[in-house]
Amino acid sequence: MSDTLPRVAVLRWEPDAQPGSAVAVFASVEALLAQPPFDVLLLDLPSADAGQALRRLRRAEAYHFSLIYCTQEPDAWGQALGDGKAPPNLALLEPLWRLWRERLALFNRGRAPERLESRVLAWLWLRPKAQLRALGDAACAQHYRYPLVEALAGDEGFNAHGWLQLMLQKDWLEAAKLLDRVRLCGGCGSGRLNYVDVCPECHALDIVRQPSLHCFTCGHVGAQEEFLKDGVLICPNCYSRLRHIGSDYDRPLENYRCRACQAFFVDSAVDARCLDCGMVHSPDRLRVREVRHYQLSESGRLRCRQGLEGSSAADAYFQRLNLTGEAGFHELLGWQLALVRRYGEPGFSLLGLRVDNLDQMFAELGEMRGHALIDALVERVQQIIRDTDRCTRSSEDVLWMLLPRTPAAGLQRLQERLLEGAQRVQNDAQQQINLRMVGFTAPEDVQAEEDAPLLLARLATGLN
Repeated sequence: MSDTLPRVAVLRWEPDAQPGSAVAVFASVEALLAQPPFDVLLLDLPSADAGQALRRLRRAEAYHFSLIYCTQEPDAWGQALGDGKAPPNLALLEPLWRLWRERLALFNRGRAPERLESRVLAWLWLRPKAQLRALGDAACAQHYRYPLVEALAGDEGFNAHGWLQLMLQKDWLEAAKLLDRVRLCGGCGSGRLNYVDVCPECHALDIVRQPSLHCFTCGHVGAQEEFLKDGVLICPNCYSRLRHIGSDYDRPLENYRCRACQAFFVDSAVDARCLDCGMVHSPDRLRVREVRHYQLSESGRLRCRQGLEGSSAADAYFQRLNLTGEAGFHELLGWQLALVRRYGEPGFSLLGLRVDNLDQMFAELGEMRGHALIDALVERVQQIIRDTDRCTRSSEDVLWMLLPRTPAAGLQRLQERLLEGAQRVQNDAQQQINLRMVGFTAPEDVQAEEDAPLLLARLATGLN
Protein backbone atom coordinates (compact mmCIF):
# COMPACT_ATOMS: atom_id res chain seq x y z
CA MET A 1 0.00 0.00 0.00
CA SER A 2 1.42 3.36 -1.00
CA ASP A 3 2.25 5.90 1.73
CA THR A 4 1.49 8.88 -0.48
CA LEU A 5 -1.22 8.22 -3.06
CA PRO A 6 -3.55 5.26 -3.53
CA ARG A 7 -2.95 2.88 -6.41
CA VAL A 8 -6.12 2.98 -8.50
CA ALA A 9 -7.30 0.46 -11.08
CA VAL A 10 -10.24 0.63 -13.48
CA LEU A 11 -12.12 -2.39 -14.74
CA ARG A 12 -13.91 -1.94 -18.06
CA TRP A 13 -14.68 -4.28 -20.90
CA GLU A 14 -13.15 -1.98 -23.52
CA PRO A 15 -9.93 -0.57 -22.04
CA ASP A 16 -8.93 1.56 -25.02
CA ALA A 17 -8.98 5.01 -23.49
CA GLN A 18 -6.57 5.44 -20.57
CA PRO A 19 -8.03 7.86 -17.99
CA GLY A 20 -4.58 8.82 -16.71
CA SER A 21 -1.05 7.57 -16.24
CA ALA A 22 -1.63 6.96 -12.51
CA VAL A 23 -4.51 4.60 -13.21
CA ALA A 24 -4.20 1.04 -14.49
CA VAL A 25 -6.98 -0.28 -16.74
CA PHE A 26 -8.02 -3.94 -17.03
CA ALA A 27 -10.43 -5.68 -19.36
CA SER A 28 -11.23 -8.69 -17.14
CA VAL A 29 -11.43 -9.70 -13.52
CA GLU A 30 -8.84 -12.43 -14.18
CA ALA A 31 -6.29 -9.91 -15.46
CA LEU A 32 -6.92 -7.67 -12.44
CA LEU A 33 -6.52 -10.50 -9.93
CA ALA A 34 -3.28 -11.58 -11.60
CA GLN A 35 -1.66 -8.28 -10.54
CA PRO A 36 -0.60 -7.17 -7.05
CA PRO A 37 -3.62 -5.74 -5.19
CA PHE A 38 -4.62 -2.12 -5.83
CA ASP A 39 -5.82 0.26 -3.13
CA VAL A 40 -8.96 1.48 -4.90
CA LEU A 41 -10.97 -0.08 -7.72
CA LEU A 42 -13.38 1.62 -10.12
CA LEU A 43 -15.84 -0.60 -11.97
CA ASP A 44 -16.64 1.20 -15.23
CA LEU A 45 -19.25 -1.38 -16.21
CA PRO A 46 -23.01 -1.67 -16.66
CA SER A 47 -24.73 -2.05 -13.29
CA ALA A 48 -25.48 -5.78 -13.68
CA ASP A 49 -21.92 -6.56 -14.83
CA ALA A 50 -20.46 -4.49 -11.99
CA GLY A 51 -22.53 -6.46 -9.47
CA GLN A 52 -21.27 -9.79 -10.83
CA ALA A 53 -17.67 -8.52 -10.88
CA LEU A 54 -18.05 -7.46 -7.24
CA ARG A 55 -19.15 -10.99 -6.30
CA ARG A 56 -15.87 -12.37 -7.62
CA LEU A 57 -13.69 -9.57 -6.24
CA ARG A 58 -15.04 -9.72 -2.69
CA ARG A 59 -14.38 -13.46 -2.58
CA ALA A 60 -10.72 -12.79 -3.41
CA GLU A 61 -8.71 -12.31 -0.21
CA ALA A 62 -6.84 -9.35 -1.69
CA TYR A 63 -10.09 -7.39 -2.12
CA HIS A 64 -12.10 -8.46 0.94
CA PHE A 65 -11.99 -4.96 2.42
CA SER A 66 -10.78 -2.70 -0.42
CA LEU A 67 -12.67 0.37 -1.58
CA ILE A 68 -14.55 -0.59 -4.75
CA TYR A 69 -16.76 1.97 -6.48
CA CYS A 70 -19.15 1.73 -9.44
CA THR A 71 -19.19 4.48 -12.05
CA GLN A 72 -22.85 3.77 -12.78
CA GLU A 73 -25.70 3.52 -10.29
CA PRO A 74 -25.11 0.16 -8.55
CA ASP A 75 -27.71 -2.60 -8.66
CA ALA A 76 -28.74 -4.65 -5.60
CA TRP A 77 -25.51 -6.70 -5.71
CA GLY A 78 -23.46 -3.52 -6.04
CA GLN A 79 -25.21 -1.95 -3.06
CA ALA A 80 -24.59 -5.05 -0.93
CA LEU A 81 -20.92 -5.54 -1.88
CA GLY A 82 -19.58 -2.19 -3.07
CA ASP A 83 -18.92 1.28 -1.72
CA GLY A 84 -21.50 3.11 -3.79
CA LYS A 85 -21.14 5.34 -6.79
CA ALA A 86 -17.66 6.61 -7.62
CA PRO A 87 -16.76 10.27 -6.86
CA PRO A 88 -16.97 12.62 -9.86
CA ASN A 89 -13.18 12.92 -10.14
CA LEU A 90 -10.15 10.88 -9.14
CA ALA A 91 -8.77 13.54 -6.78
CA LEU A 92 -11.61 12.86 -4.34
CA LEU A 93 -10.50 9.25 -3.93
CA GLU A 94 -7.40 10.17 -1.91
CA PRO A 95 -9.15 11.50 1.26
CA LEU A 96 -11.58 8.56 1.19
CA TRP A 97 -8.71 6.11 0.95
CA ARG A 98 -6.72 7.86 3.73
CA LEU A 99 -9.73 7.68 6.07
CA TRP A 100 -10.15 3.99 5.18
CA ARG A 101 -6.47 3.31 5.93
CA GLU A 102 -6.63 5.19 9.22
CA ARG A 103 -9.62 3.14 10.37
CA LEU A 104 -7.87 -0.07 9.29
CA ALA A 105 -4.93 0.79 11.56
CA LEU A 106 -7.39 1.23 14.46
CA PHE A 107 -9.18 -2.06 13.93
CA ASN A 108 -8.57 -4.82 16.49
CA ARG A 109 -5.41 -3.17 17.79
CA GLY A 110 -3.68 -3.67 14.46
CA ARG A 111 -4.34 -7.42 14.21
CA ALA A 112 -5.31 -8.72 10.79
CA PRO A 113 -8.88 -10.12 10.60
CA GLU A 114 -8.74 -13.90 10.22
CA ARG A 115 -12.00 -15.51 11.35
CA LEU A 116 -15.33 -14.84 9.64
CA GLU A 117 -16.71 -12.62 12.41
CA SER A 118 -13.60 -10.46 12.42
CA ARG A 119 -13.68 -10.18 8.63
CA VAL A 120 -17.31 -9.05 8.61
CA LEU A 121 -16.80 -6.64 11.50
CA ALA A 122 -13.70 -5.23 9.80
CA TRP A 123 -15.65 -4.57 6.60
CA LEU A 124 -18.34 -2.71 8.57
CA TRP A 125 -15.80 -0.87 10.73
CA LEU A 126 -14.02 0.46 7.66
CA ARG A 127 -17.34 1.91 6.42
CA PRO A 128 -19.04 3.71 9.35
CA LYS A 129 -22.47 3.84 7.67
CA ALA A 130 -22.36 0.45 5.94
CA GLN A 131 -24.83 -2.38 6.52
CA LEU A 132 -25.01 -6.10 5.89
CA ARG A 133 -27.70 -5.93 3.24
CA ALA A 134 -30.16 -8.74 2.56
CA LEU A 135 -30.76 -9.45 -1.11
CA GLY A 136 -33.82 -11.18 -2.55
CA ASP A 137 -32.82 -14.16 -4.68
CA ALA A 138 -35.30 -16.59 -6.21
CA ALA A 139 -32.55 -19.21 -6.49
CA CYS A 140 -32.11 -19.25 -2.70
CA ALA A 141 -34.33 -21.68 -0.76
CA GLN A 142 -34.96 -19.04 1.94
CA HIS A 143 -35.66 -16.31 -0.67
CA TYR A 144 -33.03 -13.96 0.78
CA ARG A 145 -29.26 -14.07 1.13
CA TYR A 146 -26.50 -11.90 2.58
CA PRO A 147 -23.96 -11.49 -0.25
CA LEU A 148 -21.20 -9.90 1.82
CA VAL A 149 -21.27 -12.59 4.53
CA GLU A 150 -21.18 -15.28 1.84
CA ALA A 151 -18.31 -13.60 0.01
CA LEU A 152 -16.18 -13.19 3.15
CA ALA A 153 -17.00 -16.71 4.32
CA GLY A 154 -15.49 -18.17 1.13
CA ASP A 155 -15.71 -21.94 1.22
CA GLU A 156 -16.76 -22.12 4.87
CA GLY A 157 -20.03 -24.04 5.16
CA PHE A 158 -22.35 -22.14 7.51
CA ASN A 159 -25.91 -20.93 8.06
CA ALA A 160 -25.94 -17.16 7.45
CA HIS A 161 -29.12 -16.57 9.45
CA GLY A 162 -27.88 -18.60 12.43
CA TRP A 163 -24.54 -16.81 12.32
CA LEU A 164 -26.24 -13.40 12.29
CA GLN A 165 -28.38 -14.37 15.28
CA LEU A 166 -25.22 -15.34 17.15
CA MET A 167 -23.70 -11.93 16.37
CA LEU A 168 -26.88 -10.29 17.69
CA GLN A 169 -26.66 -12.30 20.91
CA LYS A 170 -23.06 -11.17 21.35
CA ASP A 171 -24.30 -7.60 20.74
CA TRP A 172 -21.70 -7.10 18.01
CA LEU A 173 -24.38 -6.41 15.41
CA GLU A 174 -27.79 -4.78 15.66
CA ALA A 175 -30.90 -5.10 13.51
CA ALA A 176 -31.63 -2.33 11.03
CA LYS A 177 -34.47 -1.95 8.50
CA LEU A 178 -37.05 -4.74 8.32
CA LEU A 179 -37.41 -5.87 4.70
CA ASP A 180 -39.74 -8.84 4.79
CA ARG A 181 -41.25 -11.62 6.86
CA VAL A 182 -40.99 -15.08 5.31
CA ARG A 183 -42.43 -18.45 6.30
CA LEU A 184 -40.25 -21.53 6.13
CA CYS A 185 -40.72 -25.28 6.24
CA GLY A 186 -40.31 -26.68 9.74
CA GLY A 187 -38.47 -29.71 8.34
CA CYS A 188 -35.82 -28.46 5.94
CA GLY A 189 -36.08 -24.68 6.41
CA SER A 190 -36.97 -24.03 2.78
CA GLY A 191 -39.18 -21.14 1.78
CA ARG A 192 -40.35 -22.87 -1.40
CA LEU A 193 -43.87 -23.62 -0.27
CA ASN A 194 -47.05 -24.34 -2.23
CA TYR A 195 -50.27 -23.30 -0.53
CA VAL A 196 -53.15 -25.54 -1.65
CA ASP A 197 -56.88 -25.63 -0.84
CA VAL A 198 -57.92 -28.97 0.67
CA CYS A 199 -60.96 -30.57 2.21
CA PRO A 200 -61.33 -29.55 5.89
CA GLU A 201 -62.60 -33.06 6.76
CA CYS A 202 -60.08 -35.41 5.12
CA HIS A 203 -57.51 -32.92 3.72
CA ALA A 204 -57.89 -34.38 0.23
CA LEU A 205 -56.77 -32.19 -2.63
CA ASP A 206 -59.63 -33.12 -4.99
CA ILE A 207 -62.29 -30.54 -4.13
CA VAL A 208 -64.65 -28.77 -6.52
CA ARG A 209 -66.91 -25.77 -6.37
CA GLN A 210 -70.42 -27.11 -6.88
CA PRO A 211 -73.88 -25.51 -6.46
CA SER A 212 -75.99 -27.35 -3.88
CA LEU A 213 -79.58 -27.31 -2.61
CA HIS A 214 -81.15 -27.74 0.82
CA CYS A 215 -84.59 -29.44 1.10
CA PHE A 216 -86.72 -27.89 3.85
CA THR A 217 -88.95 -30.98 4.13
CA CYS A 218 -86.29 -33.48 5.21
CA GLY A 219 -83.20 -31.29 5.59
CA HIS A 220 -81.21 -33.12 2.91
CA VAL A 221 -78.30 -31.21 1.37
CA GLY A 222 -76.83 -32.35 -1.92
CA ALA A 223 -75.49 -31.30 -5.27
CA GLN A 224 -77.92 -29.43 -7.47
CA GLU A 225 -77.66 -32.09 -10.19
CA GLU A 226 -79.00 -34.73 -7.76
CA PHE A 227 -82.27 -32.76 -7.41
CA LEU A 228 -82.90 -32.44 -11.16
CA LYS A 229 -85.36 -35.10 -12.45
CA ASP A 230 -86.90 -34.58 -15.88
CA GLY A 231 -86.46 -30.81 -15.68
CA VAL A 232 -88.02 -30.37 -12.25
CA LEU A 233 -86.50 -30.24 -8.76
CA ILE A 234 -87.26 -33.32 -6.62
CA CYS A 235 -85.49 -34.15 -3.37
CA PRO A 236 -83.57 -37.44 -3.88
CA ASN A 237 -84.11 -38.29 -0.18
CA CYS A 238 -87.85 -37.69 0.50
CA TYR A 239 -89.03 -37.20 -3.11
CA SER A 240 -90.75 -33.90 -2.29
CA ARG A 241 -91.20 -31.58 -5.24
CA LEU A 242 -89.38 -28.29 -4.68
CA ARG A 243 -91.20 -25.41 -6.31
CA HIS A 244 -90.41 -22.19 -4.45
CA ILE A 245 -86.99 -21.13 -3.17
CA GLY A 246 -87.27 -19.85 0.36
CA SER A 247 -90.30 -21.97 1.23
CA ASP A 248 -89.52 -25.42 -0.24
CA TYR A 249 -85.73 -25.18 -0.48
CA ASP A 250 -82.78 -22.79 -0.49
CA ARG A 251 -79.17 -22.67 -1.57
CA PRO A 252 -76.84 -23.31 1.43
CA LEU A 253 -73.54 -21.56 1.92
CA GLU A 254 -71.68 -24.84 1.45
CA ASN A 255 -70.62 -24.51 -2.20
CA TYR A 256 -67.59 -26.85 -2.12
CA ARG A 257 -67.64 -30.64 -2.28
CA CYS A 258 -64.86 -33.13 -1.67
CA ARG A 259 -64.75 -35.88 -4.24
CA ALA A 260 -62.90 -38.16 -1.84
CA CYS A 261 -65.23 -38.10 1.18
CA GLN A 262 -68.27 -36.32 -0.41
CA ALA A 263 -68.28 -33.67 2.35
CA PHE A 264 -69.83 -30.25 1.67
CA PHE A 265 -68.26 -27.14 3.19
CA VAL A 266 -68.20 -23.35 2.94
CA ASP A 267 -64.47 -22.65 2.96
CA SER A 268 -61.64 -24.98 2.19
CA ALA A 269 -58.70 -25.54 4.51
CA VAL A 270 -55.17 -24.58 3.43
CA ASP A 271 -52.09 -26.80 3.57
CA ALA A 272 -48.53 -25.56 3.00
CA ARG A 273 -46.56 -28.17 1.10
CA CYS A 274 -42.77 -27.88 0.96
CA LEU A 275 -41.55 -28.26 -2.61
CA ASP A 276 -38.10 -29.38 -1.42
CA CYS A 277 -38.78 -32.05 1.20
CA GLY A 278 -42.52 -32.67 0.66
CA MET A 279 -43.50 -32.07 4.27
CA VAL A 280 -47.07 -30.78 4.78
CA HIS A 281 -47.86 -28.09 7.38
CA SER A 282 -50.79 -26.00 8.41
CA PRO A 283 -49.81 -22.36 7.77
CA ASP A 284 -49.81 -21.49 11.49
CA ARG A 285 -47.13 -24.17 12.12
CA LEU A 286 -44.60 -22.71 9.70
CA ARG A 287 -41.43 -21.06 10.99
CA VAL A 288 -41.61 -17.28 10.67
CA ARG A 289 -38.38 -15.39 10.00
CA GLU A 290 -37.86 -11.65 9.79
CA VAL A 291 -35.49 -10.48 7.06
CA ARG A 292 -33.49 -7.38 7.98
CA HIS A 293 -30.38 -5.44 7.15
CA TYR A 294 -27.80 -5.44 9.97
CA GLN A 295 -25.24 -2.92 11.12
CA LEU A 296 -22.42 -2.61 13.63
CA SER A 297 -23.66 -2.03 17.19
CA GLU A 298 -22.03 0.32 19.66
CA SER A 299 -20.64 -2.67 21.54
CA GLY A 300 -19.28 -3.98 18.23
CA ARG A 301 -17.57 -0.65 17.53
CA LEU A 302 -15.93 -0.72 20.93
CA ARG A 303 -14.78 -4.30 20.35
CA CYS A 304 -13.31 -3.36 16.98
CA ARG A 305 -11.10 -0.79 18.66
CA GLN A 306 -10.39 -2.60 21.91
CA GLY A 307 -9.84 -6.09 20.48
CA LEU A 308 -11.94 -8.98 19.18
CA GLU A 309 -9.88 -11.93 20.33
CA GLY A 310 -11.19 -12.11 23.89
CA SER A 311 -7.82 -11.01 25.28
CA SER A 312 -7.55 -10.30 28.97
CA ALA A 313 -6.95 -6.61 28.32
CA ALA A 314 -10.11 -6.25 26.24
CA ASP A 315 -12.21 -8.26 28.69
CA ALA A 316 -10.90 -6.25 31.61
CA TYR A 317 -11.77 -3.03 29.79
CA PHE A 318 -15.41 -4.02 29.41
CA GLN A 319 -15.67 -5.45 32.92
CA ARG A 320 -14.29 -2.29 34.47
CA LEU A 321 -16.66 -0.10 32.51
CA ASN A 322 -19.70 -2.30 33.34
CA LEU A 323 -20.87 -1.75 29.76
CA THR A 324 -23.99 -3.61 28.65
CA GLY A 325 -25.82 -3.82 25.34
CA GLU A 326 -28.77 -1.53 24.72
CA ALA A 327 -31.32 -4.36 25.04
CA GLY A 328 -29.88 -5.46 28.40
CA PHE A 329 -29.72 -1.86 29.60
CA HIS A 330 -33.39 -1.35 28.67
CA GLU A 331 -34.33 -4.45 30.70
CA LEU A 332 -32.42 -3.22 33.76
CA LEU A 333 -33.94 0.25 33.51
CA GLY A 334 -37.44 -1.17 33.00
CA TRP A 335 -36.99 -3.40 36.07
CA GLN A 336 -35.92 -0.40 38.20
CA LEU A 337 -38.95 1.58 37.00
CA ALA A 338 -41.28 -1.32 37.83
CA LEU A 339 -39.86 -1.60 41.37
CA VAL A 340 -40.27 2.12 42.00
CA ARG A 341 -43.86 2.16 40.70
CA ARG A 342 -44.86 -0.85 42.80
CA TYR A 343 -43.02 -0.19 46.05
CA GLY A 344 -41.85 3.45 45.82
CA GLU A 345 -38.30 2.28 46.35
CA PRO A 346 -35.40 1.76 45.88
CA GLY A 347 -34.79 5.10 44.23
CA PHE A 348 -32.28 5.44 41.40
CA SER A 349 -30.90 8.00 38.98
CA LEU A 350 -30.19 7.96 35.27
CA LEU A 351 -27.57 10.13 33.62
CA GLY A 352 -27.08 10.79 29.92
CA LEU A 353 -23.72 12.11 28.73
CA ARG A 354 -22.96 13.39 25.22
CA VAL A 355 -19.76 14.72 23.66
CA ASP A 356 -21.23 17.67 21.81
CA ASN A 357 -18.29 18.38 19.51
CA LEU A 358 -17.31 14.83 18.52
CA ASP A 359 -17.39 15.45 14.76
CA GLN A 360 -15.23 18.55 15.18
CA MET A 361 -12.73 16.59 17.30
CA PHE A 362 -12.43 13.86 14.65
CA ALA A 363 -12.01 16.47 11.93
CA GLU A 364 -9.22 18.23 13.83
CA LEU A 365 -7.46 15.21 15.36
CA GLY A 366 -8.22 12.43 12.87
CA GLU A 367 -9.86 9.06 13.55
CA MET A 368 -7.03 7.55 15.59
CA ARG A 369 -6.39 10.45 17.99
CA GLY A 370 -10.11 11.22 18.19
CA HIS A 371 -10.98 7.70 19.32
CA ALA A 372 -8.04 7.72 21.72
CA LEU A 373 -9.41 10.90 23.31
CA ILE A 374 -12.91 9.40 23.66
CA ASP A 375 -11.41 6.27 25.21
CA ALA A 376 -9.53 8.43 27.70
CA LEU A 377 -12.78 10.16 28.63
CA VAL A 378 -14.55 6.80 29.03
CA GLU A 379 -11.70 5.62 31.28
CA ARG A 380 -12.29 8.70 33.46
CA VAL A 381 -15.96 7.80 33.66
CA GLN A 382 -15.00 4.27 34.68
CA GLN A 383 -12.90 5.62 37.54
CA ILE A 384 -15.82 7.70 38.82
CA ILE A 385 -18.74 5.23 38.65
CA ARG A 386 -19.33 2.48 41.21
CA ASP A 387 -19.20 -1.29 40.73
CA THR A 388 -22.99 -1.44 40.99
CA ASP A 389 -23.60 1.16 38.24
CA ARG A 390 -24.27 0.10 34.66
CA CYS A 391 -23.52 1.89 31.39
CA THR A 392 -24.44 1.62 27.72
CA ARG A 393 -23.54 3.61 24.62
CA SER A 394 -26.51 4.32 22.35
CA SER A 395 -24.25 5.98 19.79
CA GLU A 396 -20.58 6.87 19.35
CA ASP A 397 -20.99 10.09 21.33
CA VAL A 398 -23.74 9.23 23.87
CA LEU A 399 -23.22 7.30 27.14
CA TRP A 400 -26.04 6.36 29.55
CA MET A 401 -25.40 5.52 33.21
CA LEU A 402 -27.89 3.72 35.47
CA LEU A 403 -27.14 4.59 39.11
CA PRO A 404 -29.03 2.46 41.69
CA ARG A 405 -29.83 4.05 45.08
CA THR A 406 -28.59 7.45 43.95
CA PRO A 407 -30.71 10.47 45.00
CA ALA A 408 -30.80 13.83 43.23
CA ALA A 409 -27.96 15.21 45.36
CA GLY A 410 -25.75 12.23 44.45
CA LEU A 411 -26.57 12.71 40.77
CA GLN A 412 -25.54 16.37 40.93
CA ARG A 413 -22.26 15.46 42.63
CA LEU A 414 -21.54 12.85 39.93
CA GLN A 415 -22.13 15.43 37.21
CA GLU A 416 -19.63 17.77 38.88
CA ARG A 417 -17.02 15.00 39.07
CA LEU A 418 -17.57 14.12 35.40
CA LEU A 419 -17.00 17.72 34.38
CA GLU A 420 -13.80 17.77 36.43
CA GLY A 421 -12.63 14.54 34.76
CA ALA A 422 -13.42 15.89 31.30
CA GLN A 423 -11.43 19.02 32.11
CA ARG A 424 -8.38 16.91 33.01
CA VAL A 425 -8.61 14.93 29.77
CA GLN A 426 -9.03 18.19 27.88
CA ASN A 427 -5.92 19.67 29.50
CA ASP A 428 -3.87 16.52 28.79
CA ALA A 429 -4.90 16.35 25.14
CA GLN A 430 -4.98 20.13 24.60
CA GLN A 431 -8.32 19.69 22.85
CA GLN A 432 -11.61 21.21 23.92
CA ILE A 433 -14.32 18.71 25.00
CA ASN A 434 -17.89 19.96 25.20
CA LEU A 435 -20.02 17.75 27.44
CA ARG A 436 -23.79 17.88 27.58
CA MET A 437 -25.61 16.02 30.38
CA VAL A 438 -29.19 15.26 31.29
CA GLY A 439 -30.39 13.61 34.51
CA PHE A 440 -33.41 11.76 35.87
CA THR A 441 -34.17 10.68 39.44
CA ALA A 442 -36.81 8.18 40.55
CA PRO A 443 -39.34 8.22 42.06
CA GLU A 444 -39.50 12.04 41.83
CA ASP A 445 -39.34 12.29 38.02
CA VAL A 446 -41.28 9.14 37.09
CA GLN A 447 -44.12 9.71 34.62
CA ALA A 448 -47.14 7.45 34.29
CA GLU A 449 -47.02 4.74 31.62
CA GLU A 450 -43.47 5.65 30.58
CA ASP A 451 -41.28 2.62 29.92
CA ALA A 452 -37.50 2.45 29.48
CA PRO A 453 -37.32 3.21 25.71
CA LEU A 454 -39.72 6.16 26.05
CA LEU A 455 -37.79 7.52 29.03
CA LEU A 456 -34.48 7.36 27.17
CA ALA A 457 -36.04 8.93 24.06
CA ARG A 458 -37.46 11.79 26.15
CA LEU A 459 -34.16 12.44 27.89
CA ALA A 460 -32.23 12.18 24.63
CA THR A 461 -33.96 15.33 23.38
CA GLY A 462 -32.10 17.21 26.09
CA LEU A 463 -28.79 15.96 24.71
CA ASN A 464 -29.35 17.10 21.11
